[in-house]
Amino acid sequence: MIARRLAFASIALLAACGGGTKDNAAAAGGSTQAAGAPAGGKNTLRIAMIGKSSTNPVFLSGRAGADSAAKELTATTGVKVTVDWLTPPNEDAAIQAQRIAQAVNDGDDAILFSASEAAKVTGAIDEAVARGVQVMTFDSDVPQSKRFAFYGGDDAAMGAQVMAELAKQMGEKGKVAILGGNQNAPNLQMRVKGAVEEAKKHPGITVLNTFYHAETPQDAAAEVLRVQNAYPDVQGWAMIGGWALFTTSLLTDLDPAKTKIVSVDALPEELPYVEKGIAPVLFAQPTFNWGYVGVKSIFDKVINKKDVPAHVQMDLIRVSKDNLGEWARQLKQWGFTNVDPKYLALPK
Repeated sequence: MIARRLAFASIALLAACGGGTKDNAAAAGGSTQAAGAPAGGKNTLRIAMIGKSSTNPVFLSGRAGADSAAKELTATTGVKVTVDWLTPPNEDAAIQAQRIAQAVNDGDDAILFSASEAAKVTGAIDEAVARGVQVMTFDSDVPQSKRFAFYGGDDAAMGAQVMAELAKQMGEKGKVAILGGNQNAPNLQMRVKGAVEEAKKHPGITVLNTFYHAETPQDAAAEVLRVQNAYPDVQGWAMIGGWALFTTSLLTDLDPAKTKIVSVDALPEELPYVEKGIAPVLFAQPTFNWGYVGVKSIFDKVINKKDVPAHVQMDLIRVSKDNLGEWARQLKQWGFTNVDPKYLALPK
């Protein structure tokens, strides 16, 4: 069911970007067929991919998707597509701006970019575009820049979806905290806003506060434990990013009978939290498609000279014990090598 929904969504996305249906099965783990000679007459395409942090597994997943799309396009179109990974090791918008300039100076044709802080990179993006380098954003947009398109979800709706599910899991009552990641990231700000507004619709839910942190698994998990120690009556966590669940520490430090988590992201490291019931629901971003759809969209824009929608929509996938095996198999199909075999063996 998940693979079918993702394949359908990818067909809609890539068709909107000008791709034919033969390209689309690959976004859900299938293969592409030859698409014919490119309209632009260019036989190479170099794309710089700049995520927020190379230590964040979701961006490594996006990189895998970008490499997969580049490999397929190279094999089926006659255009050699390469992806230059220029993501900094840690979140730093100033370094991101430098990497944009580096991509331009190195001769990249396009940039696929996720912003740590929009205000600090807008000028660099606009300068790149002025010098003939197309820029597409994913995950975290820079809407005031001259980028040609953004691939991602409706962040306010994502935050609201997490909070609504958390309220349901808590029986519509209790104190909750929001784990917010980088306070300067525009996409996360919108998710927090969506979560806070949704909480107002649930009279029995009290939001204690939003807690920000460096976007590393260790920092996120440490912040959760700090808050739990300071406020032991916190009964739920609305995590607008799954950073803390990339560690195993919360599996033993949190009691599923007392604390519930609902989070964005559902990568292999996070699946034990679903199994144990600490995070009964995760909302998965198809992070592989950040790179896959991004590279395909850039190919259509630069090589095929096709129009690409300004916003290419990405939807979340609900992951629970009911579909844990199916989701695990989807992750493996996308190239994740660290999926626990016990989840792969679960029935549909």
